[in-house]
Amino acid sequence: MAAYLVSGLNGLAMGSLLFAIALGLSLVFGMMDVLNLAHGAVYLVGAYVAVALAADGGSMTAFVLAVLLAAGVGAALGGVLAGLTRATPRHLDQALLTLGVSLVVAESLSVLFGDDVHAIAAPAPVDGSVALFGEPYPLYRLLVIGFGVVLAVAVYALVERSRLGSVIRAIVADRDMVSALGVNTGRVLMGVFAAGAGLAAAGGVLAGPILGAQPGLDEKVLLLALVVVVIGGLGSVRGALLGAILIGQVQALGTSLLPEYASFLVFAAMALVLLVRPAGLLPAVRA
Repeated sequence: MAAYLVSGLNGLAMGSLLFAIALGLSLVFGMMDVLNLAHGAVYLVGAYVAVALAADGGSMTAFVLAVLLAAGVGAALGGVLAGLTRATPRHLDQALLTLGVSLVVAESLSVLFGDDVHAIAAPAPVDGSVALFGEPYPLYRLLVIGFGVVLAVAVYALVERSRLGSVIRAIVADRDMVSALGVNTGRVLMGVFAAGAGLAAAGGVLAGPILGAQPGLDEKVLLLALVVVVIGGLGSVRGALLGAILIGQVQALGTSLLPEYASFLVFAAMALVLLVRPAGLLPAVRA
C-alpha cells in the first residue's frame, strides 16, 4: 500500500508539471486555433536554462532566478510565435512554421550544450527526503506538488474570477463577438500566447531535477501535453488540470507496475476518454 501511495504522489508531481506545460497549449489552441508544435522546444529552453544556472543545485535563490529567467525567455519566444502564426492564417502553414521553429531551437540547444544527458540537482534546501507512509520521499517533489496547487488556484482566480478572465473565456466562446464589442483581441491573444510559453519554459526548470535535460525531450513533453489537451478539452483550464492529473497518475502507475507498457497506457487512457467524451472531459463552452 505504501508503494502505491508513493506512486500516487509521483503522479501528482508529474501532473503538476504537465498542467504548467499544457495549460498554455490548451488556451492557445482553444482561443487562437493554433497548434503550436514549438511548445515542447520552449519547455526545452527552460530545461537548459536550469543546466546553465542551477545544474549543481546550490541556493534556492539561484533556482528561483533560473525559473524567472526561463519564464521571461519563454514569454519572449511566445510573443514571437504569436506574431508569426498571426501572419500565417492557414492551419497547415502554422503547424509547419512552428515545427520549423521547434527544430531550429532544438538544434541550436544541441550545438550549445551538446547531445549528452544533463542531470540537474534539486536546490540544496530541498535536496533531501522525508518519511511518508514509512518510505523516504524526495522533498523536491513535494515542492513541485505544492507549486501545482498554487498555480491551479492562481489560474482559477485569474480566469474564473477576474475581468481579464471573463474576456479570455469570452474569446474562447466567440472571438468575433468579443472583437465586435471593441476588445483588442489580438493583444489579449498575444498575451495569453506569451504567458503560456513562459509557463512552459518555467516548467522546464522545475522539471529539471526530475527529468533532466537532453535532446529529444521536447518531443516527449509535447506529446504528453497534447494528450493532456485532448483529454481535458480545448481552451479549458479545469480540463487541462484534470487531464494533467489523470495522465500523471497513469504514467506513474504504469512506470511502477508495467514499465514496458507505460507509454501504451497513456494513449490507451486517451482513447478510452475520447470514446466516452469525444470533445474531452471538460471542454470550454463555445457559441
